[in-house]
Amino acid sequence: MPLFRAIWFSVGICALGLGVLGAFLPLLPTTPFVLVAAFAFARSSQRWHDWLLSHRFFGPLIEDWRAHGAISRPTKAVAALSMIAVFSLSVVMHASALVLTVQAIVLTASAIFVLSRPTPPFGD
Repeated sequence: MPLFRAIWFSVGICALGLGVLGAFLPLLPTTPFVLVAAFAFARSSQRWHDWLLSHRFFGPLIEDWRAHGAISRPTKAVAALSMIAVFSLSVVMHASALVLTVQAIVLTASAIFVLSRPTPPFGD
């Protein structure tokens, strides 16, 4: 069993790293990677799992998702504005039609997913 714990721990570390990067890079989402990290740490390291759940930024994301499948309004706003900014920058930089088409499809699908998630109930 230690091999599987090591694999899950590695997945958790990688996912958490990508989630942290996603907080700063517009096309890389934060929430899905943090959720994967929580899932992986639950199977590999109680200490890391507890730390992630008690983290002041990541903990609420996980709790809102677990309890309600929800994404907070501020998170939705940042995600939407980031997507608009990235696409606008690509247009200004005269990206090729293929790049703009792929970006438009991916960003539209991402925006639909993020914006269609419920908002956590007030007080939870």
